[in-house]
Amino acid sequence: MKRKLLILGTRGIPAGHGGFETFAERLALYLVKRRWDVTVYCQVNCQEIVTKKWNDVNLVYIPSKDNNALDSIIFDYKSTIHALKQEGLILVLGYNTACFSILYWLKNRVSIMNMDGMEWWRSKWNFGAKTWLFFNERCGTIFSNHLIADHPQIKKHLLGYTSPSKVTVIPYGTEKITEPEVDKSWLKSYQLLPNQYLLVIARPEPENSILEIVSAFSQRQWGMKLVVLGRYLPQTISYHQKVMQAASDEVIFTGAIYEKEIVDTLRFYARLYIHGHTVGGTNPSLVEALAAHSPVLAQDNAFNYWVAGDHAHYFKNQAHCLQKLKQLLDDTDELKKMKRFSAIRYREKFSDNGDVKAYEKLLSDYITEEKPQQAL
Repeated sequence: MKRKLLILGTRGIPAGHGGFETFAERLALYLVKRRWDVTVYCQVNCQEIVTKKWNDVNLVYIPSKDNNALDSIIFDYKSTIHALKQEGLILVLGYNTACFSILYWLKNRVSIMNMDGMEWWRSKWNFGAKTWLFFNERCGTIFSNHLIADHPQIKKHLLGYTSPSKVTVIPYGTEKITEPEVDKSWLKSYQLLPNQYLLVIARPEPENSILEIVSAFSQRQWGMKLVVLGRYLPQTISYHQKVMQAASDEVIFTGAIYEKEIVDTLRFYARLYIHGHTVGGTNPSLVEALAAHSPVLAQDNAFNYWVAGDHAHYFKNQAHCLQKLKQLLDDTDELKKMKRFSAIRYREKFSDNGDVKAYEKLLSDYITEEKPQQAL
């Protein structure tokens, strides 16, 4: 009999939104090859619930307008109700609507939750949103049978609410990005040359230090470009407007790009990858930079340091970022050394599908139990 898994909490696959969707796709495809029966819930603007097959993965399309946070909450609720009627272990990626986990608990269904980063810490949320997220974080720790933290700092945070035995640390991994798999032709469309541009891949939010990075880079002319990926709406979002106004003519805003081949190309040929995240755990984009052997300049905090290691470089603020750029961009030997150590760091901690293998082991332990472990 096939082991059954239901994956909720993402917008769905094939991945086209962000880290959780990319991970859900990798996990689902890995497990179906291992003879699992996997179902992924997808947020789609349709009229009724539809089930389809994609690469042997069951996709359940749940009607949703996908316009705002309320639509996402409704989608998560509908997905939860549907999942309660299906057989299988439940894996929820993210705790934004963990209050619905009480329904699994009441039905004695085993649910495992990836607790993501400390989402309610983000300054972009108002008091109401922070309260909602904090409430749901607590619900996740109470009503889920087991919690997954993608970083030791996330586990340390969760231990304020629950026991160590209930939390497993599984950092994200990714496949190695190698030269034969990427295509330089896309670079030409932006007049980019290999090893002659810097790269930032992040949602345009204050916690990701985009304004500090762009402002630091724009203080002088470098003879190379800063390529910034992400969806910017300067007409409606003031932070986006500030970032774009701070940019010099050497900054390129490409918009959001989800095609893996293009993003891999950009990572592989970047002279320097700049990672400004200040909140969260093991960020998939940083792991993917290591997989591409990119030299890394990251915001100086415990999350990034644990991922990128001793031989990456770190900045504390805008002035320090500018100082680091002056130090690094002309130091070819140091960049080569950083590139080499990114490769080593990736190989030691994030390669060989270690994350999806660890997920399978954890999920299998719960499936083989005779009785569900009580969440409380």
